[in-house]
Amino acid sequence: MVIDPQDALVVGVDFGTLSGRAVVVRVRDGAELGSAVHEYRHGVVDRVLPATGRALPPEWALQVPSDYVDVLREAIPSALAAAGADPRHVIGVGTDFTACTMVPTTADGTPLCELPEFAEQPHAYVKLWKHHAAQGQADRINELARKREEPWLPRYGGLISSEWEFAKGLQLLEEAPEVYAATEHWVEAADWIIWQLTGTYVRNACTAGYKGIRQDGTYPSQDFLRELHPGFERFVTDKLDHEIGALGDRAGGLSAEAAAWTGLPEGIAVAVGNVDAHVTAPAANAVEPGQMVAIMGTSTCHVLSGADLREVPGMCGVVDGGIIPGLWGYEAGQSGVGDIFGWFVEHNVPADYQRRAAERGISVHDLLTELAAEQEIGEHGLVVLDWHSGNRSVLVDHELSGLVVGQTLATRAEDTYRALFEATAFGTRTIVDAFVASGVPVTELIVAGGLLRNELLMQIYADVTGLPLSVIGSEQGPALGSAIHAAVAAGAYPDIRAAAAAMGSVRRGVYQPVPANVEAYQALYADYVELHDHFGRGGNDVMHRLKARKRAATEGKS
Repeated sequence: MVIDPQDALVVGVDFGTLSGRAVVVRVRDGAELGSAVHEYRHGVVDRVLPATGRALPPEWALQVPSDYVDVLREAIPSALAAAGADPRHVIGVGTDFTACTMVPTTADGTPLCELPEFAEQPHAYVKLWKHHAAQGQADRINELARKREEPWLPRYGGLISSEWEFAKGLQLLEEAPEVYAATEHWVEAADWIIWQLTGTYVRNACTAGYKGIRQDGTYPSQDFLRELHPGFERFVTDKLDHEIGALGDRAGGLSAEAAAWTGLPEGIAVAVGNVDAHVTAPAANAVEPGQMVAIMGTSTCHVLSGADLREVPGMCGVVDGGIIPGLWGYEAGQSGVGDIFGWFVEHNVPADYQRRAAERGISVHDLLTELAAEQEIGEHGLVVLDWHSGNRSVLVDHELSGLVVGQTLATRAEDTYRALFEATAFGTRTIVDAFVASGVPVTELIVAGGLLRNELLMQIYADVTGLPLSVIGSEQGPALGSAIHAAVAAGAYPDIRAAAAAMGSVRRGVYQPVPANVEAYQALYADYVELHDHFGRGGNDVMHRLKARKRAATEGKS
């Protein structure tokens, strides 16, 4: 069938923390014609293993890989139906995933948790990005890398995260050697889903660089890995290293099996996998240096392109062409943002607020936002450290925890809620300041993700950072970004820049910093920095001690 370019469509699929979303996009102008969401049946497995009911230790976060395939089976056909689209007009599919989310597989890509002998072994399941139980392994990687003066360490701000491939892989070896031995491929979920779509395993350049310590074409040496653990020497050679696909390239054609799942034509282009945050930059038309995109959801990932290579303390990584070809792609992030607001509403808000919100037909979040918006800056008398899920940047320490200073018997729910908003904004400013101080300009903050709907939160971010705040024109930025990559993989555009210019969408300068608010927040931010450095840079290690006691007590009960 010959497709008129005016009618050509692509499908983007965004695999998030709790669900997968598919969107049908018109290639010529980026119009989003229809979408559908499929919730993961098992969600985040962080309390008990579904197969056994066995309790999981603290800081664990797993997923079930069949939930991802269900998204292909359910969300894509539903999105096509919602768009009223002829599947024969679809010329390509692109996907993005949370990262670093790891799947241990056999040689043919079968997840080990799907094998009967490993169904009851937690380590055989997907380790979700927010699995932070490998902090001890990350600490040893960092200590040894500093000792050996490994040249790749500064490319990651001087610290490797417990969320990443090597820390999680070392934890697998040390805690479940039988699972490690059976693991023939240690696969990013971003690549595993492409494997399911095409039948071919291609490792994407984005996760390999940012999460897999691949710099200038190489990984950490066998000597380094042997010194970490003798059994880890061949980790790269035997389990990790694989063919690398560039962003926007064609990973393969849609297989007959995947065509049957999705209702799409067999053989159409499937783009090389990508990360939800990084793929969002072209969707927001952020293809030039200085444009920082903050993808704000359960967590926030900050991505930024720069013309030059710089070493930024506490950044998650810098990769040549990691976001846009020809530019250095930088990444930083916050492990908890929307998750923190959700936790507070679920566990810390009195029933009276629930009743008042229900009577008005609004959410508790909306009610608290209204009440918080009535306050002057500093009126609540609080300052919060936003480390309820640890700190990804700039401290890179998931043993840290949340802190609220200033509570009294007069403190109300809306006070703490606003202080949590401000704390996450302070966390973003800390990241921005680190980039600017290191010679990487940040001229604009562009927000994508579900939290951009909260106008108070957005204004607070503009006032705290002192930056004009733009918002992506799409409600489903990652899925649109994946669709843009699909269009490039299908040959509809010569490169990502050209596709972003035609298909991306952004509203510039929607929120402007208010000078009086910027000045008022300076004092609160100074207090935040003082607490940040005291508890996060060695002034007091009480948070680490509390985490250690919690682990010991939990292990004693199991």
